[in-house]
Amino acid sequence: MWSLLLWEVLLPIAVTGAQIQGQVGGSVLLAAEHLPGFQVREAIWRSLWPLEELLATFSGDSLQTLYRSRFLGRAHLHPNLSLELRPLESGDSGNFSVLLVDTGGWAWTQTLQLKVYDTVPRPTVQVFIAAARDAQPPKTCQVFLSCWAPNISDVTYSWQREGTIGFGLEPHGLFANGQVLRVSLGPGDKGVAYSCIVSNPVSWDLVTVTPWESCHREAAPGKTSYKDVLLMVVVPVSFLLVLVGLLSAWHCGPCSGKKKKDVCANDVAPETENAVV
Repeated sequence: MWSLLLWEVLLPIAVTGAQIQGQVGGSVLLAAEHLPGFQVREAIWRSLWPLEELLATFSGDSLQTLYRSRFLGRAHLHPNLSLELRPLESGDSGNFSVLLVDTGGWAWTQTLQLKVYDTVPRPTVQVFIAAARDAQPPKTCQVFLSCWAPNISDVTYSWQREGTIGFGLEPHGLFANGQVLRVSLGPGDKGVAYSCIVSNPVSWDLVTVTPWESCHREAAPGKTSYKDVLLMVVVPVSFLLVLVGLLSAWHCGPCSGKKKKDVCANDVAPETENAVV
């Protein structure tokens, strides 16, 4: 083992780099590249960041992976000296290196960067409508579609309209890094569906909604729009709370008139009695 470390310090090293992507719960193969004519005599795999740990070694005909590290039991060294990690965990992202030493004493080091992504969960979409206040379905309906994928980061949001190819929606209708889409619908869009696609480099998922159905519900007889709810519920409740606050302030505030004299007399009497005692 010490000889491997000495080879890395004393001999010329050729460094290469590669980026590898993996998915939580899956596996990834960190390939050890062999130069033409390079007869490997010894090899060592290490984790460089976020922790520097020894993962696997090869010397002669011996393969060893039973080193105490966060990959213990999950690191598998193949005969071609590539290192397989499985199953992957969310904290496995980092930098790795493999040092190869040939029979002539030359050393060759490769560095690899591993990025592990979570599996994208099924997103949810909320439909917000700015509908007309009349009882009949409006001629146009302004819709805001808000998409969200829970408990995940490093994802991209995109939208697709049913019947279109690609993601050709107008950029000016997108907000919040693509999470919110604004569209204007008419009676001819009753059956048109919109899909929110959430993706990362290793997985994706989508959910589809038909927003015109919400437009129709908002404008149907007996239904109330969002603005109606504000006027009928929120405003009266707010007024009632303000009124209660004013009454409480009047009741608990400083004494005034006859009430002040009575209350103050009650407060002063004990003090006078205590003073005499």
